[in-house]
Amino acid sequence: MRWVRPGTSRCSSVRRSCARRGQKGQATVEAAVTIPSTMLVFALLLQPVCLSYTRMVMRAAAGECARAAATAYGGDVAACREFALRRLAAVPDAPLFHVGGRADWDVRIDRTDSHVNVSISGHARPLPLMGAAARLLAASDAKGLVLRVELSEDTRAEWVGGDYDAWQSMWG
Repeated sequence: MRWVRPGTSRCSSVRRSCARRGQKGQATVEAAVTIPSTMLVFALLLQPVCLSYTRMVMRAAAGECARAAATAYGGDVAACREFALRRLAAVPDAPLFHVGGRADWDVRIDRTDSHVNVSISGHARPLPLMGAAARLLAASDAKGLVLRVELSEDTRAEWVGGDYDAWQSMWG
């Protein structure tokens, strides 16, 4: 039976004999560089995704609001605005997506007999690194980055002649 000193194991002696003198702390240095770099890349990719989601929901809400304003809710602009605000509730009230809650959304609807314009704007607060770039490239104010979507739609095609009563009498 061989006697082994307490506190040592064969694994540590093998590890010491296999490791070269200059590589003892290399994994620690690599991790110290790789982990923050990976997190920075992740943060840089996260911000545009969040802003794109917000603009996508805003665009969809503007399109649905324009169709609603052109049809049944045509006379009631306040109902169309509430309809758009219900759709905009899909945007999380987190600084990366939107700040200010329901009160921050600015929904404007202009309707004529043959045309509807819908404009929706809100604010987002970008991450610090993206905020510096956003202030240089885009519109921003005290609340943060301004997100704006505008949509124009014709409520009646140019080739359609007559009015509703003429079409009803024709198809009887």
